[in-house]
Amino acid sequence: MIKNAYFLFLFLLSYSFSCFSQKIIGSSTVAPRMRVIVDNDFSGDPDGLFQLAHLLLSPSVETRAIIGSHLKVGDGFDPSQTQAQNAANQAKELLKIMGIKSNIPVIPGSNTAMPNDSTPVKSEAVNFIIKEALRTDTKLPLYLLCGAGLTEIASAVLTNPQIAGKITLVWIGGPEYPDLAYPPPNYSNPEYNLNIDIAAARVVFNKSSIPIWQVPRNAYRQAILPYSQLLLKIKPQGKTGSYLSGILESLMTRIQKYVNMGETYILGDSPLVLLTALQSSFEPDPSSSTYVLKPAPSINQQGAYEFNHQGRPIRVYTQLDINLMFNDFFAKLELFSK
Repeated sequence: MIKNAYFLFLFLLSYSFSCFSQKIIGSSTVAPRMRVIVDNDFSGDPDGLFQLAHLLLSPSVETRAIIGSHLKVGDGFDPSQTQAQNAANQAKELLKIMGIKSNIPVIPGSNTAMPNDSTPVKSEAVNFIIKEALRTDTKLPLYLLCGAGLTEIASAVLTNPQIAGKITLVWIGGPEYPDLAYPPPNYSNPEYNLNIDIAAARVVFNKSSIPIWQVPRNAYRQAILPYSQLLLKIKPQGKTGSYLSGILESLMTRIQKYVNMGETYILGDSPLVLLTALQSSFEPDPSSSTYVLKPAPSINQQGAYEFNHQGRPIRVYTQLDINLMFNDFFAKLELFSK
């Protein structure tokens, strides 16, 4: 009798864990309805790691690959010459912390920017983007989620222009459009992500036909996380919450020696999850965030917009549903930590 009760206990424990896993990583309850490739500078600003953790806990997306990308040469976050490899290593570390054992490839991109807007870089990441875009065995749409420079997607579309109509690019980057918003005080020019690889941005905007959902600086700066919520909603949530909050707290302590950071941090890459995983149920779209359609500008060699009356229409997001984005992340972290 005791033996039977023991096996019943194991069965119920296994069943409970199975039900929980279904809620977090997808099941008949929530099935993937899109494919994504994540391309980000994970050895740079830690907002990319927050975004990646959120995405990996989102069952409506099928993450096909994680690409570690480079920063600007000499960037303070990672001044090394192996930035893309370091970024891939950081993504692998997060997967390890989260205890996620999967077959998602984690691939380093190029460690350098494109030499010009006509010469693609060569990397395994570029090859993967092309191969995934050309798949014919799935009907799930493919999104490339880019929270840094555009080296890999620009190189992929230069290498094989056929992929342009098979990918939607969601990009965190670019300065404000003068008719939509003002830049912040003491703003950087060119904008940080665009400046990582201006030649690549010129390929994507000026030379390709890739559909673009752009989240420029005035929009991604809305993703403000109060330090109080970091302590209350993220830090207590198991190894993942402790790891993410630790990285951010360490960075804020270092920066505080030079700049008074106040009590908030901008998790500017998290809209990549908001605009994909958190689309509306019926007539799927990021329906709680707003955008305008604008002709894609030409980007000049200095990284500035120039009006292009022949530019294809692109989405430029102006207002983001930050409450939905962060509340979903907090809830998923809490479920995952239990």
